[in-house]
Amino acid sequence: MPKTKLENVIFTVTMAFVMVYGMICYNIALNRGGMDNQVFLMAFRELRIMWPVAIVLELFVVGRIAPRMAFTFMQPTDRPQLITYAISFCICALMCPIMSLIATILFKEPGLGTYAQTWALNLPAAFAMQFMIAGPLVRFLFRLVFRRKEAKAEEMAA
Repeated sequence: MPKTKLENVIFTVTMAFVMVYGMICYNIALNRGGMDNQVFLMAFRELRIMWPVAIVLELFVVGRIAPRMAFTFMQPTDRPQLITYAISFCICALMCPIMSLIATILFKEPGLGTYAQTWALNLPAAFAMQFMIAGPLVRFLFRLVFRRKEAKAEEMAA
């Protein structure tokens, strides 16, 4: 995946957009009692605030902690794909409570009960979004844009 700092920033910005937009749509749909086309437009208001917050958190806090957490139960010799999944799991496990707290304070009636409910409803949705939609989509797009020289050399040899 990302090999340079620039690639890491681009990957993070893209992943944060997909995850934050999806989770905002999910939360708005929960609050409205269902999903409709209006939800997709309404989400852009919150996205302006939550997307930069997620980028900063990921680049400077969670992105530094999650790999260390993942390697408490993974080994560097494990399959790279499993290591990627473990790091993604740790990122979700850290980002979800933090982003739920921020969203509760900014967009809901702040309180411990509201926060606990928001976090409890968001956690399974965040894992599903990460492992079934955002993760595969963003990694596919990233591989498409940042094709490695060795992959190009293999194509030319074939």
